[in-house]
Amino acid sequence: MTILFDQGTPAPLRDHLIGHTVDTAFERGWSNLRNGELLDRAEADGYRLLITTDQSLRHQQRLGHRRLGVVILLTTSWPRIRLRVDDIRAAVRRTRPGTFVEVAV
Repeated sequence: MTILFDQGTPAPLRDHLIGHTVDTAFERGWSNLRNGELLDRAEADGYRLLITTDQSLRHQQRLGHRRLGVVILLTTSWPRIRLRVDDIRAAVRRTRPGTFVEVAV
């Protein structure tokens, strides 16, 4: 699956998502895009999942019509996220287009 990390998502997480292609918004030059623009661009470029730490995204954006899913991490802290890698991988597997899954970290 092709996955995009939003700005706050720690890049080391990509090493734990084996079998997936992971890019960051920074690498793509999309750091300054607002949420709706980022979702539009990600979909246009074929991403199937966005992993973000922006807890307000699900309230600000209508996700039901989207062709990608969203995993929301409830922290930006890599030491805390690293302890929940298995939960994050499970969230990646169960997230479907137009849905979101929150991972309490």
